[in-house]
Amino acid sequence: MTEIKPEILAKAKAWLTDIFDEDTKKDINHLIENDPAELEESFYKNAAFGTGGMRGVMGVGTNRINKYTLGKNTQGLSNFLKEEFPGEKLKAAIAYDCRNNSKELAQVVAQVFSANEIEVFLFSDLRATPELSFAVKHLECHAGIVLTASHNPPEYNGYKVYWQDGGQLVPPQDTKLVEIINNLEYKEIKFEENHNLIHSIDTEVDEAFAKASVENGSFDTSSSAKDNLGIVFTSLHGTSITQIPQVLEKAGYKNIHIVKEQEKPDGNFPTVKSPNPEEPEALEIALTLAEEKNADIVIGTDPDGDRLGIAIRDLDGKMKLLNGNQTMLVMTWFLLEQWKKQNRLDNKSFVASTIVSTPMLKNITENYGAKYFEVLTGFKWIAKLIKDHPELDFVGGGEESFGYMVGDFVRDKDAVTATLLACEIAAQMKEQGSSFYEQLLQLYTEFGSYREELISLVKKGIQGEAEIKQMLIDLRENPWKEIDGEKVVLVEDYQSSVAKNLQDHSEEKIDLPKSNVLIYYTENGTKIAARPSGTEPKIKFYFSVNSALEKIEDYEEENQNLADKIARIKQELQLG
Repeated sequence: MTEIKPEILAKAKAWLTDIFDEDTKKDINHLIENDPAELEESFYKNAAFGTGGMRGVMGVGTNRINKYTLGKNTQGLSNFLKEEFPGEKLKAAIAYDCRNNSKELAQVVAQVFSANEIEVFLFSDLRATPELSFAVKHLECHAGIVLTASHNPPEYNGYKVYWQDGGQLVPPQDTKLVEIINNLEYKEIKFEENHNLIHSIDTEVDEAFAKASVENGSFDTSSSAKDNLGIVFTSLHGTSITQIPQVLEKAGYKNIHIVKEQEKPDGNFPTVKSPNPEEPEALEIALTLAEEKNADIVIGTDPDGDRLGIAIRDLDGKMKLLNGNQTMLVMTWFLLEQWKKQNRLDNKSFVASTIVSTPMLKNITENYGAKYFEVLTGFKWIAKLIKDHPELDFVGGGEESFGYMVGDFVRDKDAVTATLLACEIAAQMKEQGSSFYEQLLQLYTEFGSYREELISLVKKGIQGEAEIKQMLIDLRENPWKEIDGEKVVLVEDYQSSVAKNLQDHSEEKIDLPKSNVLIYYTENGTKIAARPSGTEPKIKFYFSVNSALEKIEDYEEENQNLADKIARIKQELQLG
């Protein structure tokens, strides 16, 4: 048996004191006696906050999601709130998704908040993440928590922190909070709940959120167009079943077919390998139902209801899955068109996306005379833009990872309103004798045909973490000079905040917070980004290539050329 490192054993034994419950101590003793490798994984570091809050495998230990690690987070947040809002009567909202133990962990968070004299508004049952973002503002709370691990495997759970604007925590608050949490000892956690401070919230917030979703996601679509659109929807065993069917019906859509096999929330996600709408196989059952019902559009959402995958009919009438960039392009075009028709569009209107998303979005946005902003990966940065620029009007925005936000009534990606928006587009296009897909191709003829792909290399555990770190060190020390025969002309290093022009050797400062991201641009507009995932044990490589498209009929051939180009690049760079 592997020998246990002394520092790991010392950390584990600290969890065998009277501060921790008997079940926890029993589990730790079992690991000490039978599974040193798992013991090391559980204690070799403290679980940390990443792009989307804190996510990790559930279990005992400092590097696991459990009542003590989340209790410590909540105690730290309670202390921080008292520092930030001295003398105020503090309020926090809590939501949780369908994952195993989410409800129990939400109760723990509520206990700790209430023990710290913070009034708690806890959803009575599982709710989609965007509704929590909405509830924080609606109930005038100082903070909010969602217990979720999004699309991660069943053994994961997580903890996302929201601030009083409804957006996730960003610098400098997040840095201060982490420092406070790290300086806390487990014995300082207050678990003795104050029942009088915990309130159950239910239909009042549901109805307010649904009303706001319909107001922001509806755009004068005729009732006949709505009746004529066949919709297949799957929640992939997740929380969006609590809102999306109701919002669609409230907006006037009746021809909705729900995937019954995946309708019931279930943290084990029994019908899919991964509850991730980015994965084509996750929507297989929904696609089969779409053929049975001759539906026009298929929509699937992830477990916490903030991201969506879409399939629509192509020019030959076959169902085609769109990627997140494609969906975002059509949604943004449509919103800009609607704002233009309503005379709302001016130089104060803005669209936002992330540095690893398609460059084509900038071209579309600026063509309409609106401002375009690019931020680091994660919707918390888009929310921060809205907060920092009250003089501007947010139209909409998204990122390549299948998330979109319509307007600013929610300050995070919102699959509920985005689902309604997708149906509005599909219904209006169909009524006009076009389609969602045909409109995408039309945009390609106007702004260039873009193709984006993503490779995620999974690197688990201590060794995987070291490998990811080394890969990025190698990329910095030995940067690519040429990609597919094209000279690299610009390298952006978001860790050093420097963009190097390799043609004239000039440098510019990158005016965004530091992040472990590298982006390469070639002379022909090819873009490759590399970054470690902030939520999973992965390193991600994002590819974007483009070419001119003269007419829609040429799309398939041109798209295949771009696919071949990306394949050559992957082989050349020995990725995938």
